[in-house]
Amino acid sequence: MKSPFVNEVEPNRVITTSFLVHSKEIRQKKSGELYLSLLLGDRTGELDAKMWDNVNEVLESFDRDDFVKVKGLIQVFHNRPQLTIHKMRRMDASEIEFTDYFPSSRREAGEMWCELRGFVTGMTNPHLRGLVEALLDDEEIAARFRRAPAAKQIHHAYLGGLLEHVLSLCGLARATAQHYSNIDYDLLLTGVVLHDIGKIYELNYERGFSYSNDGQLLGHISMALRMIGEKLRDFPEFPASLRSLVEHMVLSHHGQLEFGSPKLPQFPEALLLHYIDDMDSKMECMRALIEKDRQVEGCFTTYNSALGRQALKKERYLNPGEEPRRPQPVPQPVAPASPASSERATVPPAPEQSDSLFAEKLKQALLPAGPAQGS
Repeated sequence: MKSPFVNEVEPNRVITTSFLVHSKEIRQKKSGELYLSLLLGDRTGELDAKMWDNVNEVLESFDRDDFVKVKGLIQVFHNRPQLTIHKMRRMDASEIEFTDYFPSSRREAGEMWCELRGFVTGMTNPHLRGLVEALLDDEEIAARFRRAPAAKQIHHAYLGGLLEHVLSLCGLARATAQHYSNIDYDLLLTGVVLHDIGKIYELNYERGFSYSNDGQLLGHISMALRMIGEKLRDFPEFPASLRSLVEHMVLSHHGQLEFGSPKLPQFPEALLLHYIDDMDSKMECMRALIEKDRQVEGCFTTYNSALGRQALKKERYLNPGEEPRRPQPVPQPVAPASPASSERATVPPAPEQSDSLFAEKLKQALLPAGPAQGS
């Protein structure tokens, strides 16, 4: 295992360790000499790095998405750690333990996959369940779904992140559909599972995270519609109107035209899908922003363009001078049992074991409030 990781580096120390090159820029000093500006990373975060001297010796020896061994001095620049590289070399694949460099879900992929299949098994609409199962039964789709990140950078940007995001939405779908009695739970759950399925082809995630050629040309929404359409060829009895609802949920889940949504959500399940998707994405974005922030001093993170704000590091604010506590894993929901068949899907009862902590708090907040004093 490599050491130190990005989250372990300390100012004013010389380190020798390895990184994945996330970006490489060749720049010019005022003197006309070249220097390297790099963004290096591992599974715990990213680190700015500069190489000022002897650049010509290594300039052509490595590129983005290569692994490099470096020796250099950690300093603080603009309130963040920065590595000044003294020596570096490209590493061979035989030297690499890939799990050291790629962030991944804290949960095991096989466990999450079984949980997702349990949610789908509980669906009562045979058309919707058949479509979703056909996609998840596809071996190539299943293999990619278990590994794909949910985004390149913004939220759940780690291996298994897409599956973790979808599972989180499954729990939120169940909690919110219990509150809003007009919601067709099966339709909502179909939107949850399929809305981002195009991301398994939109993104490359074999080394660094980047967009595939088709991802650049088409985007995950168009790619998801293509995948759904290909599977529906095997379902000639699938109602045309129900197909339009499923496709509309995929098309509208970004919620706003300016956010890349071809259509605005136009029925309750589509609108609810947008809101729980947006909420889960932003909550994960804020969690990662706080956890990975490398500001040496102060209680606020750097500005995050996706959230449009800085975030307060609450533990540092409440307990100045203390080391922040490591986040504890949150209990995950157990897949619901299959409910009795009905004309419109109802929400299966929550299991006796608790949902995730967030879902439990959400359900409590949705309970009717008692009468106010004096009313």
